[in-house]
Amino acid sequence: MRTRSTTLIALAGALALTTLTACANDAATGSGSGSDSGAAADAGSNGNAGAAKDATKVKIMVGGLDKVIYLPAMLSQRLGYFSAEGLDVTLMTEPAGVDATTALVSGDVQGAVGFYDHTLDLQTKGKHVESVVQFAQAPGEVEVVSGKAAGDITSAKDFKGKKLGVTGLGSSTDFLTKYLAVHNGLKVSDFTPIAAGAGQTFIAAMQQGSIQAGMTTDPTVAQILDKGVGKVLYDMRTPDGSRQALGGLYPSSSLYMNTAWVDSHKETVQKLANAFVKTLKWMSTHTPEEIAAKMPADYAQGGAKLYAQAIKSTLPMFTTDGVMPADGPATVENVLKAFNPNLQHATVDLDKTYTTEFVKAAK
Repeated sequence: MRTRSTTLIALAGALALTTLTACANDAATGSGSGSDSGAAADAGSNGNAGAAKDATKVKIMVGGLDKVIYLPAMLSQRLGYFSAEGLDVTLMTEPAGVDATTALVSGDVQGAVGFYDHTLDLQTKGKHVESVVQFAQAPGEVEVVSGKAAGDITSAKDFKGKKLGVTGLGSSTDFLTKYLAVHNGLKVSDFTPIAAGAGQTFIAAMQQGSIQAGMTTDPTVAQILDKGVGKVLYDMRTPDGSRQALGGLYPSSSLYMNTAWVDSHKETVQKLANAFVKTLKWMSTHTPEEIAAKMPADYAQGGAKLYAQAIKSTLPMFTTDGVMPADGPATVENVLKAFNPNLQHATVDLDKTYTTEFVKAAK
């Protein structure tokens, strides 16, 4: 854990960048604009509309703005907490956390909201990235089996020969699916991962038989169960579910940033931490219905009641203070080393993958 400024090697170049044209077109919500999916009219009263002209501008890429696991990003804007800190935050969206990471390392954005496990993987590639606000202590992911395949897949031991949906190849859902397979005696080559995205694309893939099972999050999970398309095989939306499936707490969604940028922009990072910690505390004292009411209306594609239920099911994963759980990083390392050759043959300095400096100083 980094608790004070350290001198680190500058980033050793950028990862090959997949095109971000879609991001710019999809995306951006800041200075009062709403979600990338068309909620601009909703967001003005709760977003950054009041940001001063001299407010510090920050771009954050999110691995799916409408996913409940990343809810604190948009909620912070809707509650006006960014502008209260003197920040003009633009939230952008990519379908998967791995794409958000690419945008961060390439320097297109200053922060990414995605899974903490990417910081370990990046360190083995010479990239120094750290979680500065830890949103969650459990993955919030659910392995869902289609109704047609429910009789054939009763545990990860039955993944062999199957097509399994993940958000994207190299994403955290891909990581966790591989771990479940290896932990249950299979090899990663025993099944075929399919990039099925989330939401309607994931549901359609399951309905059409393109995948027999897959890992996804709310609100997609709530819609699958409501439609009777599939059933839950592994539920990692709670700390207990994380311990049962992965052997411990698994810190997942977080705000992570390049360490060099953090060290040179401490005041801005502290303001971001202030806003996010305040949001996490707000979430812990309000009902799912109250939280849902603050979000863009089009996030509730299955209806307001179902969306509130999705939030309720996922709320246990979130921290209330943004602090990394003490045993979390070790669990993540153990999971990744089970299948990732890059980590199996590398020594990861976990203390450099996160910092509690800013959340502990948050107002």
